[in-house]
Amino acid sequence: MDQQPQWNAVGRVNTGGYSSRGTCTGSLIAPDLVLTAAHCVAGQDGLPVNAGKLTFVAGWLGGDYAAASKVAQFEVHPMAYQTPRLNIEHDMALLTLQTPIDIAPLPITSREEPPYAIVGYQNRRANRLRARFDCNGLRQHRLIRLTCPVENGNSGSPALVRNGDAWAITGIVVAQSGEDALVVPVDEWLRSRILRGAPYTPD
Repeated sequence: MDQQPQWNAVGRVNTGGYSSRGTCTGSLIAPDLVLTAAHCVAGQDGLPVNAGKLTFVAGWLGGDYAAASKVAQFEVHPMAYQTPRLNIEHDMALLTLQTPIDIAPLPITSREEPPYAIVGYQNRRANRLRARFDCNGLRQHRLIRLTCPVENGNSGSPALVRNGDAWAITGIVVAQSGEDALVVPVDEWLRSRILRGAPYTPD
């Protein structure tokens, strides 16, 4: 993507170091907080990975990157694993970085209106950020269904809406349904945690 530098807040969530493959996408929402999908760090059975094995690599591009930090700890949405199986409607997690990253974070909003965008990494093309800025969408129960295709690796990718002259995160990609993407929207749990410093745009 030609505009990659303006999206350096989006990066890869790696489980095996800086350049491991088969990863998820995450977004800086504060200098030390990364938003991603719960199944990226806990799996379908809810058993957590070792936080010490996680690394967030911001602005990954062909082996180069804007910044990186290991993960100190993470927290999954409290309703994600109330039963033994993952509740996809709450498939959300926050990673706390060991070292804050000096990149402008992406703001958060609860606005839901097209056009939507999806920015993230895909395992088939893991070394380059991919983006679509022309997605339509509608509510499907607690999820947002977007008319843009996603692939493995897009889990945790930010789904964004226009907020003035900028883009803001309205949710994260958690699954594929046919040709569409399923998105968990921003909710009160996330809003309560971004008071630690992430910019939030109210309705």
